[in-house]
Amino acid sequence: MNLSVPRRVTAVAALAALALAGLSGTSASADPAAAAAAPDIPLANVKQHLTDLQSIATANGGNRAHGRTGYKASIDFVKAKLDAAGYTTTLQQFSYNGATGYNLIADWPGGDPNQVIMSGSHLDSVTAGPGINDNGSGSAAILETALAVSRAQLQPTKHLRFGWWGAEELGLVGSKYYVNNLPSTERSKISGYLNFDMIGSPNPGYFVYDDDPTIEQTFKDYYAGLGIPTEIETEGDGRSDHAPFKNVGIPVGGLFSGADYTKTSAQAQKWGGTAGQAFDRCYHSSCDTTANINDTALDRNADAIAYAIWNLSTGTTTPPTGTVFENTADVSIPDNGAAVTSTVNVTGITGNAPSTLKVGVDIVHTYIGDLVVDLIAPDGSVYNLSNRAGGSADNINTTYTVNASSEVANGAWKLRVQDKASIDTGYISGFKLTFP
Repeated sequence: MNLSVPRRVTAVAALAALALAGLSGTSASADPAAAAAAPDIPLANVKQHLTDLQSIATANGGNRAHGRTGYKASIDFVKAKLDAAGYTTTLQQFSYNGATGYNLIADWPGGDPNQVIMSGSHLDSVTAGPGINDNGSGSAAILETALAVSRAQLQPTKHLRFGWWGAEELGLVGSKYYVNNLPSTERSKISGYLNFDMIGSPNPGYFVYDDDPTIEQTFKDYYAGLGIPTEIETEGDGRSDHAPFKNVGIPVGGLFSGADYTKTSAQAQKWGGTAGQAFDRCYHSSCDTTANINDTALDRNADAIAYAIWNLSTGTTTPPTGTVFENTADVSIPDNGAAVTSTVNVTGITGNAPSTLKVGVDIVHTYIGDLVVDLIAPDGSVYNLSNRAGGSADNINTTYTVNASSEVANGAWKLRVQDKASIDTGYISGFKLTFP
């Protein structure tokens, strides 16, 4: 991960724009049928790639940095595996600081060339060390996912492309070069770019980019299925290779396990690990070796990558029916505490709400029998959706139909959730209204 780009806070965009991005199917959540087809990515294979990258660094002065022999050897290593797996690979050269840099682009045959799902990671390290978490972890995970696509002989609806970037540590140089040299007609064909920069941190967090609602929700759905809470990624916002894509209007998303920020007590309570310690104490250091990887985080994130690629590339391209308003910001639900709300602001709908208002609820919770869930209309009317139902089951991820025909459509609608018993915890992951 690069430090030279300033951080910024990005608001979640309106879901109404999703159809234009070409990512959305009949809902913002992932298609369960496609999800079932996503393979488990073998952790042993990903770790073998990291061992190979470590060996390359060790044989080339201890690093894999731009302009050094270790970087070119890393690119050659990845390219050889993709060539053998049936990818069409392109080695893109650029110059920076008087040295030749390389990006590697790999295209999987087939899929709609006008709708490209692209995944990428930077392959270079800093000069101080071998860069196994930063960013061998992301590079190895998307390499193994690409090989899994080949093993499955996947025939996605959309075209799949993978990228490994050079000179990220010097200011996102390689990814900027790629994006800047793409004709506008080619840029418009990229339906989404997924970025993976540091996903095996030894004291990990589970962070999801919030730049595009559909991509964000896809990753959140995966982690909701594991019962693992996520947080919005802010530490690396704008500091990795998704930034050049986002800057030209391409929808972006991704995963991150933390760099040199300190894990809080609350984060340690929900994720494990050590509070008061950096997510990666070896960030940009010589100790960023194969010993600097958390296997559980690497395994989960690699599987999440496959889940997202399978879902986003094989789903329908039909725009959602009706007008959808959504809030995907996480809202913590206090254990046996006060009610909390998530709000969507409905605008531009004439007259009253329908008698078949669809209310999509995505709650991650370890005992849903504790929860009272209500829809609150703009005038304060209450429509109960779930009253401590479901017993000891985990998570509410369902769509309710509400007769809201007596309510004016426009205004602030709220999902209200209250935990009425002790011990179990969770959060609102998403809330949406669909007007036919």
